[in-house]
Amino acid sequence: MTTFLASIGIARSAFLVAIFVAVVGSLVALWSGLAHRRALRSQLARVKGEGTIESSPSLREAAAHGAWARIAGTVEAAGLDLSDTRQERLTARLRSAGYYSAAAPQVFTLARLLLLFALPGGFLLLAWLTGHVPGFLGAYVAGTALALLGLYLPNLYVQARIDRRRDEITRGFPDCLDLLIVCVQSGLGIEASLDRVGREMAISHPLIAELLSVTTLQLRAGASREDAFRKLATLAQVEEIRSFTTLIIQSDKLGTSIVATLRVYAGEMREMRRLRAEEKAHRLPVLMSIPLVTCMLPVMVGVMMLPAAIRMIRQIIPAMLGG
Repeated sequence: MTTFLASIGIARSAFLVAIFVAVVGSLVALWSGLAHRRALRSQLARVKGEGTIESSPSLREAAAHGAWARIAGTVEAAGLDLSDTRQERLTARLRSAGYYSAAAPQVFTLARLLLLFALPGGFLLLAWLTGHVPGFLGAYVAGTALALLGLYLPNLYVQARIDRRRDEITRGFPDCLDLLIVCVQSGLGIEASLDRVGREMAISHPLIAELLSVTTLQLRAGASREDAFRKLATLAQVEEIRSFTTLIIQSDKLGTSIVATLRVYAGEMREMRRLRAEEKAHRLPVLMSIPLVTCMLPVMVGVMMLPAAIRMIRQIIPAMLGG
């Protein structure tokens, strides 16, 4: 099998790339395992010396001190600064994508640096192993293009995560408003309603459940209702939730009925969701015309013109030439 793969150019390249990815993944897994084992050994040594054990870290702390965060910390400890010039903007963008760890900007910058050198290096290594070494100009152009691609790939990935997260929140928010109306009409306060809806939507819409749970915890911690809802809008980065929080804050300040406000806004949200569905349905004919024109139209034209072309070749052209 290995001899067959080595005898084919494309299969050989794919085989070498797969080996490279497997080796890198094995090294990362080995690094994570050794770091975890070293942490356990240090904790056991501390227990043996002091007779006490520290409390286990929370889930957020464990996520913040993952393998990539430890690698970024090691790189920064070695003297390479991974902070961005627009750190606050990058942090807000990563939070919009769902990365709440404090080390997320450093990991993002580290990923860009690794891809900046890994893609051109992988291309040159693959060209050298396959025996098709390009010239200086070809290597320069390909390396520059791959380096730029490595710089922009993390940005494209984060933007895709942001768009997908916003779509999921937008699709599930009308259902959240309906449940909030039911809870408030049944006599629950706004804090208890948010808590109940967040627990009910943990499976169907986990992103909205997470946002509501964070807002509930902030209210229980003593934050004012205005600050908690403004932080909810900042954390979500979705226009519908920002409008919802503004309505709640204004309703709380003016003393109007929250139920009536939620009912009107829920109706508007359902109408907007219906309009978005109709817009996607109306885009289908335009999107379907592209493959139809590209794939089916040339075949249909060829089938219709083939008999006429055969007749031209067999009868009309020889008659014109006097044959």
